[in-house]
Amino acid sequence: MKTIYFQCNMGAAGDMLMASLLELLDKPEIFIDKLNALNIPKIHISYNKAEKCGIVGTNMVVKVDGVEEDNIIYKGNHKHSDTEHKQFHSSHINLPDKHNHENKAHSHSKLKDICQLIDNLEIPAKVKEDAQNIYKIIADAESKVHNRELGDIHFHEVGTMDAVADIVGVCLLINEISPDKIIASPINVGSGQVRCAHGILPVPAPATTLILKGVPIYSGNIEGELCTPTGAALLKYFTDEFMDMPQIRIEKIGYGMGKKDFNAVNCVRCILGEVDGDAESIVELCCNLDDMTGEAIGYAVEVLFNNGALDVYTTSIGMKKNRPGTMLSCMCRIEDRQKFVSLIFKHTTTIGIRQYECGRYTLSRTMISRETELGIVEFKRVEGYEIIREKAEYESVKEIADKNNLSFADVIHKVYPKGTP
Repeated sequence: MKTIYFQCNMGAAGDMLMASLLELLDKPEIFIDKLNALNIPKIHISYNKAEKCGIVGTNMVVKVDGVEEDNIIYKGNHKHSDTEHKQFHSSHINLPDKHNHENKAHSHSKLKDICQLIDNLEIPAKVKEDAQNIYKIIADAESKVHNRELGDIHFHEVGTMDAVADIVGVCLLINEISPDKIIASPINVGSGQVRCAHGILPVPAPATTLILKGVPIYSGNIEGELCTPTGAALLKYFTDEFMDMPQIRIEKIGYGMGKKDFNAVNCVRCILGEVDGDAESIVELCCNLDDMTGEAIGYAVEVLFNNGALDVYTTSIGMKKNRPGTMLSCMCRIEDRQKFVSLIFKHTTTIGIRQYECGRYTLSRTMISRETELGIVEFKRVEGYEIIREKAEYESVKEIADKNNLSFADVIHKVYPKGTP
C-alpha cells in the first residue's frame, strides 16, 4: 500500500508540509513552475535548501507583493517585523474598534472570497474541493473560538494569500503523489504562549486546539507555537490515521524545514513507502446452541452474512449432559458489535454471547477479468507481505463448466496458463 508518513516531532506548518512533499518529486522545479503559473494573486513561490542541526532539507519561500510574510506581519493597521513565520494567526475578527483601526490600504478577505479565488484557479476539481474544505476547517475553528458567524471572520490579506499558496500547494502535491493512505505521528504543538492579533494566548492557540480535537498531540520542552492552524487543518483533513511509524519499506524521504532554529531539527519529515496491511481491530461474537435445528442455524448464518458480517462459521461441540451442540461464531467490525449482538439474540435461542476483541491481518484483494480459450474468467488477486496470488472465482468457473459441459477440474486446467495452480 503506497503510504505517506508525516513525522511531526516539531509540529507542522503549511510551508513545512509543502516542502517535505516537494522533496518526494524527482523534478520539484517543474511543480513550482506549475504552481506559479496558477497566478494566485500577488504570490510568487520558490524554494531553497536549508540546513538545520546538520540535516539538509527544503525551505519554501512564499512572497506576497515581493515580500515574504516572515518579515511583515499585519496587525490592525500597523506593520510589525518578526522572524517567527506563521506564529501569528492570519485571521481577524471584524469587530467595532474604538480606535477606528480601519485602513483602506490594508484589505481583508472573507471565506467566500477565498473559496471563489480557489474555484477560479486552473486546478483539478478534487484539488479545489480539498483546498476549500481545509480553509473551511480553519474558518470554522476561528468562528467558534470567537463566538462569531463564519461571515464575520475576515482574513488579513498577506496571511490569506500566503496560506492559500500553502494549502493549494499541499493539495496539488498530494494529488500528484496519489498515496493510498496518509499516516501522521502524534503532533508536538510546543509550549508556552504565543502573541497574536488578539493578545497573548496559550500554546497551542485556541483555534489550533479546536482544529486538533480528536488528534493525538503533546507538549514537549520547546517553547513556542510549533503547530499552526494551517498545518493542523492540513493534517486533520488528509490524515487517515495518527500513530507511531508503521512498518514501512522506504522509497523516498522529504525534509520540510521551518524558519526558526532550535536545539532539535525544526522540520516535518515525510516518508513515502510501501506499508503492508496493519492488523484491523475486530470483534468475534460466539454462542453455544443445543436446541436449534440445522435449518434454523443455517438461516441465522445467512442473516448475519447479509447484514455485513466479516465471517460467520459453526463448530461442532459437546455440551453439558453429553449433548451435541453447535458453536456459532460471528466476526464483525468493532463499530458494528451491537448490531450483531441484537441479530444473534433475535435469530438464535442463545441466552448469552461471548465477545473477544482481536486483530486481523488481511491481504489486499482485487478482481481481474481475463480472456481465456473458454471466455472471460474472473480472477481474485491477493497481495501483501511480499505475497501475490491469483485464483479463479468459483462462480465464474462454474458458469463456464455448465455452459461447455465440462467438469470443474477441466475448466481450472484450461483457464490457468500453466495448468492447475
